[in-house]
Amino acid sequence: MRSWKGWNWGDKIFWGSGLQLQMEQYLQSKVGTGFYSNASEVVRDAIRRMREESEKLAALRAAVQVGDDQLERGEGTPYTPEQLETITAKAFANSRHSKKVNPDVVP
Repeated sequence: MRSWKGWNWGDKIFWGSGLQLQMEQYLQSKVGTGFYSNASEVVRDAIRRMREESEKLAALRAAVQVGDDQLERGEGTPYTPEQLETITAKAFANSRHSKKVNPDVVP
């Protein structure tokens, strides 16, 4: 296992593939912006962001499962193409204005 400034990376393929220099340059460029004081902070931030994305994805999958379960129980509401266009347009408009969309409200 090799280390880079206190970080242990066990993936020998990573180190043998020439990515080490790219990773080091990227980390140093992030530190160079002044937003991070060292490479450890960059890595911690990256891991925090990956964790947040994983949590968002898990929540999305859970919501889809709820919808699938409701459809299987016959609780679905048929929409006309016009209703779907209205819903989509409203969702995009809300997104542009940073408004959250209430999934339980049908226009």
